[in-house]
Amino acid sequence: MAEVAQTVKQLVQPIVDEFALELVDVVYEKEGSNWFLRVYIDKNGGVDIEECGQVSEKLSAILDEEDPIKEAYFLEVSSPGVERPLKKKEDFEKNIGKHVYIKVYEPIAKQKEFTGDLLALKDDTVTIRYQDKTRQKEVDIPLAKIAKARLAVIL
Repeated sequence: MAEVAQTVKQLVQPIVDEFALELVDVVYEKEGSNWFLRVYIDKNGGVDIEECGQVSEKLSAILDEEDPIKEAYFLEVSSPGVERPLKKKEDFEKNIGKHVYIKVYEPIAKQKEFTGDLLALKDDTVTIRYQDKTRQKEVDIPLAKIAKARLAVIL
């Protein structure tokens, strides 16, 4: 599955560049009996349905020609939404000051999940401020230890 996503990233990158968009992520996953190829794109101010349609059309033609996926699948091109994943160092840099959810591979400060404000990125380590019961705490998390990170909606 990771190979498919990597191959599709290489195929779709020139398309998103052509439309001056950002490729946020490519996910190839099975849900029930169906396979889904999900391509997430964005730009400052957000993408609209027309831009998603244009990328989908061009990518679909290339996928038909290259045929890198053997199973039948559904192609979805969309915005990453309000809980946008944070994958690259640049994603963390652009979102300093925002509310985030981070899950780590192994416990840090006796926790594996943190929800709080992204304060800084320095030397491949992010710092977040989070609420621990009644106290505010800060934790430094090396990027290499992050299993999953995304923007988080404050309820």
